Amino acid sequence: MLLSKQKKNQNPKGNRLLISINVLGSAGPIRFVVSEEELVASVIETALKSYAREGRLPILGSDIGDFLLYCPLLGPDALSAWDTIGSRGVRNFMLCRKPQHMKVKEADAAAETLSRSKGSSSWKAWFNKSIKISSH
Repeated sequence: MLLSKQKKNQNPKGNRLLISINVLGSAGPIRFVVSEEELVASVIETALKSYAREGRLPILGSDIGDFLLYCPLLGPDALSAWDTIGSRGVRNFMLCRKPQHMKVKEADAAAETLSRSKGSSSWKAWFNKSIKISSH
């Protein structure tokens, strides 16, 4: 009898978790249910949509690339966007904007990748690399 009840309660998508996400500057946490196999990036997207739908302040926007998800219990490092939300075994998180210097580094990396894909035929790129002006 006990085995049949356990089989009925198992979800084919994996276990589901009630998670709580605090947003810096907001009045209280956002709570919703997710599959433990869901990616962190998807959880950030869901949190931003829920936050906007509830009309909370401050207004955050909807670009998931501008935010990082932290777990205060695990340390100061942000979770990777490709991790599963259930991989750490915790249910309380903090959603924060990316620091400005991280956004600049990502933009620089994207520009460098784009310039590599175009090749070195641009005389402006060659000129900027070859001329170095020093200030006294």
